[in-house]
Amino acid sequence: MELKIEKQNHFTLNERNLAVLVNSLLSAWMLAFLFEGRIFYALAEVYQINPTGMVFGSVAAIFAGLLFCGLYIRTKRAAKRLFLYSNLYFIVVSAVFFFPPSVFWTIGMFTCSFIVGNCVAAWGFFLKSGVAKNERMKMIADMLILSNLLMILLDTAAVYLSPQIAMALSMFLLLCASGFTLKLPSEETIPQIPPVKTGNSAGLAKPLVILCLFIAIITIDSGLMYQVVTPAFTHLEGLTSWYWAVPYILALFVMRNLPRRISRTYILYAAIAMLGLSFIGYMALDRSAVSYFIINTLMLGAFGICDLFWWSILGEMLEFHQNPATILGTGLAANVLGVLLGGLIGSAVMSADLSSQNSILLALAVVCVTLALLPLLHKHLSALLKNHIYLSTFSDMSAQQRTDRITYTAAFGNLSERENQVTSLLIEGKTYRAIADELYISENTVKYYVKNIYAKLEVKSRAELMTLILDKTGAASSE
Repeated sequence: MELKIEKQNHFTLNERNLAVLVNSLLSAWMLAFLFEGRIFYALAEVYQINPTGMVFGSVAAIFAGLLFCGLYIRTKRAAKRLFLYSNLYFIVVSAVFFFPPSVFWTIGMFTCSFIVGNCVAAWGFFLKSGVAKNERMKMIADMLILSNLLMILLDTAAVYLSPQIAMALSMFLLLCASGFTLKLPSEETIPQIPPVKTGNSAGLAKPLVILCLFIAIITIDSGLMYQVVTPAFTHLEGLTSWYWAVPYILALFVMRNLPRRISRTYILYAAIAMLGLSFIGYMALDRSAVSYFIINTLMLGAFGICDLFWWSILGEMLEFHQNPATILGTGLAANVLGVLLGGLIGSAVMSADLSSQNSILLALAVVCVTLALLPLLHKHLSALLKNHIYLSTFSDMSAQQRTDRITYTAAFGNLSERENQVTSLLIEGKTYRAIADELYISENTVKYYVKNIYAKLEVKSRAELMTLILDKTGAASSE
């Protein structure tokens, strides 16, 4: 994790790091308990109750909390109060689960789930003010990595010790989260940016809708994993308790530290392919520990790459709306909705005693649909977020550096002066209409130039063009 270190060799508890700690501690409790959590499943096994209804109800309540948070949490000060009071409430409710099942279990699960959804969405205020927008991807990665490491700690405690000990440990994490929350600043540290008008190509509404559609569809496979794949390896409880999230954490760590010149776009395609291979492996392989390593590594590694993709996109979208909780909550609600739909489908298939291959075929169909959606998603996101790390790798370059690299590539591809101009504007993320307006030519003429540029440089898309420019100029500078 990227925690700033002073000369005295101790961690600096600035706003960024405090926000990471608060949400990581809270999310670890949520993941280990409320959201298909190992602690709750272990408790259900102790008391021999069917956890399915409460699990799905909890996930649905998290979805509602994420979706509606922005309606009443509208300031950073309100977000801080929400975190503080919620953590104290979660500690009190967690104590209920030290006693046998009762109606208080149901009330506690559902109310905590709704409130924790609010908290995750409200974290958008601290994500927006904690760092500059081009650093939010690393802040998000740090939070996801730490929360999953802590979740592994709670999961292993539930399996190897007892669910009560794991619950007590999770309550301690919540207490720590409360202490760090008190240190969070509540004043606005950055000016509010008015929302972008949605009547043009740079508007927020259409890219956000397409992104949410993409998230909801691909995370159907997450729900299928919880209800179909994971239960098939319950006999490997010791292994699954700690290894389940390891590939996810490693994927986040690698993506967080990749050099900016490496195209994340192609890695995203590779991740979706990995997801398809994991479900194919589930159909083809046995239920041994080796098979679990293969399937889980592919599946959770893919989810790590995809999760960081849409989290980081949402992180930059915060610039285009007055209320960060609305944007982050809407995007993550799509995530939870996909998990809920996939879980319901998988549970229905298993309850009807149908072949699990039906679910796997659905999972593979989801992979195909998301692959088809990616080009459309990339097009709309590129128009809105011109310098996002998943969409381009030029945001850290000066204008002169970009000009030098494009000029070098133009000479390499024997581009005309006008084609060179069009290439420069393409790299800036401008639409064909904007390029036409700037160069005083028609949009059809721009398309003609783009076709020639792609043909001369032997590329098929703007992303490939960016990668070619970086590769060619990188190779030249190393010679």
